[in-house]
Amino acid sequence: MAQRDVVVVGSGHNALVAACYLAREGLDVEVVEKDTVLGGAVSTVERFPGYAVDRGSSAHIMVRHTGIVEDLRLAECGLTYLDMDPWGFAPFGPPEEQQAITFSVDLATTCASIAAVCGEQDAEAYRAFATDWGARNEAVFAAFQDVPTAGRLGRHLWGAGKAASVGGLEMSRQFLQPGDQLLDEHFTDERLKTALSWLGAQSGPPTHEVATADLVGWSALMHKVPPGRAVGGSGSLTRALAERLRRLGGTVRLGDGVESITRSGDRVTGVRTDSGEQVGARTVVAGCHVLTTLELLGDQALLARATTAVRVGNGLGMVVRLGTTALPGYPAADDATYSSMQLLAPTRQHVRRAYGEFTAGRTPTEPAVLLMTFSAIDPSIAPTGRHNISAWAQWHPYELSTGERWDDIATREADKIVAQVEKAAPGFTDSIEHMHVQTPLDIERELGLRRGNVMHVEMGLDSMFSYRPLPELAGYRTPVRGLFLTGASTHPGGGVFGASGRTAARVVMSARRSWR
Repeated sequence: MAQRDVVVVGSGHNALVAACYLAREGLDVEVVEKDTVLGGAVSTVERFPGYAVDRGSSAHIMVRHTGIVEDLRLAECGLTYLDMDPWGFAPFGPPEEQQAITFSVDLATTCASIAAVCGEQDAEAYRAFATDWGARNEAVFAAFQDVPTAGRLGRHLWGAGKAASVGGLEMSRQFLQPGDQLLDEHFTDERLKTALSWLGAQSGPPTHEVATADLVGWSALMHKVPPGRAVGGSGSLTRALAERLRRLGGTVRLGDGVESITRSGDRVTGVRTDSGEQVGARTVVAGCHVLTTLELLGDQALLARATTAVRVGNGLGMVVRLGTTALPGYPAADDATYSSMQLLAPTRQHVRRAYGEFTAGRTPTEPAVLLMTFSAIDPSIAPTGRHNISAWAQWHPYELSTGERWDDIATREADKIVAQVEKAAPGFTDSIEHMHVQTPLDIERELGLRRGNVMHVEMGLDSMFSYRPLPELAGYRTPVRGLFLTGASTHPGGGVFGASGRTAARVVMSARRSWR
């Protein structure tokens, strides 16, 4: 039987971050991955000849604020980021009259764009909003990078209160209010509200729900550090993490996943792989979905509790990956536009209607779309003269109330997404040469993201901080000694972040010291 200090289940970016930090402490670490492709939802493959196409995430936002890339010296391991500046582009109106709000890292440049479309009053309001909520979210971001105990959360959120321009009760009210209410209090032009609302909805909950204000407010942080695009594709991050792990003495096993997490009484003893090999370890860090982890552990009581109490939801969205002969020709665009996330939602009512259909178990009549055109700034991901484009759209239910099957309607729903791009950029459809569709069912099949929820667990207030994924499983620990959790199922949630992996590694080291 092979023996390791630590076995990490799964090769998602949080799992690899945890593995690197543990290996840096001198532990013998092995990452065990069922897939033959490294990286989970942060991975890139050749979908069409000559195209490096992301399987999951494409824009890397939160990880650039954590310092993990610099701390692990991932540039030495082949990771290069291109700044997404501008980072947001929201076109409005018919093509012949199209105007667009452009969000740049420089706040003054952004305000000038807002003034040209929405007027000086909203531009000045945005300047104040971004300054205020940017300061608050630096403190919130610190909470995201720490263990979510009541005391630590309290200290961080007290810092957010100090940074706020209002008193404690009013600050609490603002954080707990719907994002749309926050927008209505600050701005008058519906186009600006729509762009910020659609951007805020990318975590999952629509901004008309309670406690979504900060999902809108966190975008202010992108005026401090721009989102990044990893050269060569999203998977360049996880490849660099795997290389750092190798240089630290750790190993990655691909194509032979964990069949079960073994235990003796209340302690883990290691894992058994699909090939039948037993790998002994006093510490197991599970980076897969929390329900998958409990199934591997075989704890029926805990699994029954989690199955009913953890809000996995009914999917979130779907993606269309395209190979094209041209970039979308927005009338209001310039050359810099194509580094950005392109926010294709004409009104907040459009977004709300899509969400309403989602809650009824139906696909959206007119989906809201977020388009990314990164081959414009990184030509390595597409053949010469061609472009690699991803179109993410919300909301698409995993389980359909109509009796339809996703395998039968995938192309129809993809065509709806393309049609929304066509409205904003006439002629786009004619440029498409290749199409790969990832429905919620496809996302589950390929990436192991249950019910197609790319966040693992819903990102509502009852599933965040000390509640994520459940109070008894928060803080990266489990009732089984030696078994720890990381990944999107844990605090602070989904997205390309890495904070969960680093904090889980700290918790593991603290526990190992206490054992000694």
